[in-house]
Amino acid sequence: MAREISTVGVVGLGTMGAGIAEVLARSGLDVVAVELDEAAVERGLGHLRHSTERALAGGKLDEAGREALLGRIRATTSLADLSEVDLVIEAIPENLAAKAEVFTQLDQVTRPDVVFASNTSSLSITEIGVHTARPGKVVGMHFFNPAPVLKLVEVVRTVVTEPDVVSDVVEFAQRLGKSPVVMGDRAGFIANALLFGYLNHAVRMYEQRYATREDLDAAMRFGCGYPMGPLALLDLIGLDTAYEILDTMYHQSRNRLHAPAPLLKQMITAGQLGRKSGHGFYAYDAPDSPVVVDSIASSEVDSSTAREVRSVGVIGTGTMATGIAEVFAKRGFDVVLRARSTEKAQASVAKVKKSLDKAVVKGKLSEEDASAALARIRPVTEFEELAEVDLVVEAVAEELSVKQAVFSALDEVVRPGAVLATTTSSLPVIECAAATSRPGDVVGLHFFNPAPVMKLVEVVSTIATAPDVTATATAVCAAVGKHPVQCGDRAGFIVNALLFPYLNDAVKMLEAHYASADDIDTAMKVGCGLPMGPFELLDVVGLDVSLAIERTLFNEFREEGFAPAPLLEHLVTAGRLGRKTGKGFKDY
Repeated sequence: MAREISTVGVVGLGTMGAGIAEVLARSGLDVVAVELDEAAVERGLGHLRHSTERALAGGKLDEAGREALLGRIRATTSLADLSEVDLVIEAIPENLAAKAEVFTQLDQVTRPDVVFASNTSSLSITEIGVHTARPGKVVGMHFFNPAPVLKLVEVVRTVVTEPDVVSDVVEFAQRLGKSPVVMGDRAGFIANALLFGYLNHAVRMYEQRYATREDLDAAMRFGCGYPMGPLALLDLIGLDTAYEILDTMYHQSRNRLHAPAPLLKQMITAGQLGRKSGHGFYAYDAPDSPVVVDSIASSEVDSSTAREVRSVGVIGTGTMATGIAEVFAKRGFDVVLRARSTEKAQASVAKVKKSLDKAVVKGKLSEEDASAALARIRPVTEFEELAEVDLVVEAVAEELSVKQAVFSALDEVVRPGAVLATTTSSLPVIECAAATSRPGDVVGLHFFNPAPVMKLVEVVSTIATAPDVTATATAVCAAVGKHPVQCGDRAGFIVNALLFPYLNDAVKMLEAHYASADDIDTAMKVGCGLPMGPFELLDVVGLDVSLAIERTLFNEFREEGFAPAPLLEHLVTAGRLGRKTGKGFKDY
């Protein structure tokens, strides 16, 4: 029998506590809220009035509903007033000693069957629970901010939490209209543990001047569909808060990837805490304002030196090659599409035609424009046909020997001064450049799949790339309506280097039986607003492709935390490669 819960105690009426009290009262529950003193009670009730006024203005509540909601919340300064509640949720500041003291007192004033939940986002539930005589009835119930809006609740079980307590709390969270996920007691739980490793990695990239803050943020927004870039998100969270969470995670995991980047400490010491102080990775027009005042153009590249590009050669017949040919043809460039045989060349043009026809049906392109774009593509089989183009984009298989052979052939026939680009996603661009006698003319242009749709292009400069070649590549991306970001020639460039260690961390979490694949996916989609959970994404990308990228990253950086999770290797060996085989982390 599930517990009957009709009255809930909330300890602490700060931003989170007040938000939780509102969620409970909105679901028809009676709430007894406890604060330290009358001034804190008044502040907490002020939070509630302000939040419900906003809901009223936004049409989410009517006046009668608001009055009833506020009428269900009774505020007090005495924990003894919680003697008759059915559940207590503690939401005081993140201090273990203070929380322990509250739990010790709660133990004495409540019935022995009452469940205690802590809303901590970073402290150990086990360490909090030992301060009571009922550690089996203590769980984590981590709401996300703002609690009335965000759906995710992380339900944290310790090694001694009774199973019926976990199932009752999950059922209770569902009753509140939330999406609960269950996990073990580990620093960061699911969302923060996966999110903050990724954020820390982005800070390190910025710290090493590998890419600008704008390009790091744009890469993850346009390349992965994330609602915010990592550095803008850190500014929103607060750099001091992020540092505390990372530090706690590092002390538990001893994983170097969780050790806070030194730059974070320097910025905190300088008082640059993010939006709340008006300055973090970006400068804002006032403390707590979202308006950025010092953002510069996406990349500091001198476009005045760009070489003229009118005609483009594309090499390859796969999805990427035909997509790139379509992108250039639609924007008025003459395209020479080189394939290994006449049949393959014709099949590629047919693929482009099919894609253009689809755009016409959807009303995204007129029939005249589609016909004109198709007429600009000339299929060929000989490298010599590329002799006069201004830019060549190679999009053949991801095999270094194959790409090197292509660049060596291009070097012999393409005119001097033409730019040679590779759209590799994981191989060193310099290895392609070294196969030519003109490494200064070689650059990476990593388009994302599907190329006609995805806005991002990573412009990868090697140590040999001439500045005017980088400028040309950047200008060409802008000319075809893409968002170029600059980075150096390092494994994974920006997007894969940030994305795949995060995906690998998720696999390790599953491997440790810490949470289920479904709960981890839910936590990242609902809690962090990501378009897909890590396991859904791995299954879409292909587990074999993911493993290859992770091995490349590990071999380049030799970072212990980048070593592919054994579970991923086992699934690939077993032939479970994701959606393409019908079985991956999930069955299709």
